[in-house]
Amino acid sequence: MGWLEGYVAAITGGANGIGLAVARRYLAEGAAGVAILDRDTSGIATLSDAFPGRVTAIAGDVRDPASHSALIGSAVENHGRLDVLVGNAGVFDFRRPLASYEAGSLGETFDEIFGINLKGYMLAALAARDALSQTGGSMIFTGSVASQYAGGGGILYTAAKHAIVGFIRELARELAPSIRVNGVGPGGTLTSLRGTAALGQQDRSLADNREQLEARLSAAVPLRFAQRPEDHCGLYVLLASRENSPAVTGEMYMSDGGVGIRPL
Repeated sequence: MGWLEGYVAAITGGANGIGLAVARRYLAEGAAGVAILDRDTSGIATLSDAFPGRVTAIAGDVRDPASHSALIGSAVENHGRLDVLVGNAGVFDFRRPLASYEAGSLGETFDEIFGINLKGYMLAALAARDALSQTGGSMIFTGSVASQYAGGGGILYTAAKHAIVGFIRELARELAPSIRVNGVGPGGTLTSLRGTAALGQQDRSLADNREQLEARLSAAVPLRFAQRPEDHCGLYVLLASRENSPAVTGEMYMSDGGVGIRPL
C-alpha cells in the first residue's frame, strides 16, 4: 500500500512539469483519483492511459473561478471526495528587472503573473475549502527558491513567490484545525515553464535551451545536479498524508539543491 491509498486530489497546472509528476506519483501511491486543471490538457493523455478511470482533465484558466468550480466538482463527482488540493500553475518572467519595464507593460505583466501565480492559488483554495473540510484534507502550494531568495526570478516573479509564503501562513491559521496548508519550494527545475503573454513570451519556456539550463543549474547549487520534476514529489506526498504529517501546517519546505547553504 502507498501513502495515499484511496485519496482524491485536485491539481492545477497538472498537465506538465512538476504538476504532472505529482499527479503520477500520487496515483502510484494509491490515490483513487486525480482531477487536473490546465489550459492545455493534451499532456494528460499518457497519464490517463496508465491509470484508466482515475484521471480527470479540466481545460480552463486558473484566473477564472468557474474553472476551479469545475475542477473540484469533477473530483467529488467522479471520485466521491477530495483529500488534497495542489496549487501549482504558474508562469515565469525570465528574470526581467524592474528597469526594463514601462508603466504599461509593468501593469499588464503584474496582473498576469500575480493573477496566475497567486490569485489562481487563492481561487483554488476558495473552491476546495468546503470539500477538504469534510475529509480533514490538506492544501499544498508550489512556491519556489524565489520564495526565499532574490535571483530566482525577476522582480514580479520573485515578489509573487514571496507573497505565496504569506498566503500559506495566513491561510493555515484561518483554516485550522480542519485543513492543513503547506508549500513546497522547488529550485531551478528542468520543466517547460512558460513566460507571460503580456511580454509576448507565452511560447518561450525553460525547456528551449535544456542542455545549457541543465549545466547552469548543476553548477549553481551545492548538490550539483539540475532538479527534475520527480525530485520534488516526495514532499508533496509527505505533506498530503494525514498519517505522516498530521502536525505540519503553515510551512514552506524548500527543495532547491541547497541554495540556502551556498558559501558567501
